[in-house]
Amino acid sequence: MDDTQTLKLEIKQALIEELMLPQSADEIADETPLFGQDGLGLDSVDALQLTVAIEKRFGLKLADAEAARKAMGSVNDLAAAIEESRLG
Repeated sequence: MDDTQTLKLEIKQALIEELMLPQSADEIADETPLFGQDGLGLDSVDALQLTVAIEKRFGLKLADAEAARKAMGSVNDLAAAIEESRLG
């Protein structure tokens, strides 16, 4: 498993643990929207919890609502934002 795949699995595990989701990591596709009826169905309270968890676990600070919206579209988006923040 490469670093990106490992990171995506860690993100899925964080989602499940922090938000008490009923899914397993295998049931969450990398491209599944985190918010909305077509995705995991997270809401604004979940967004706040997720923002705190992502900062704590991965060191990703989301500076504003627009940055958070962009980064929290899917597991793929979160992984890309975390990797970008680690680079520099």
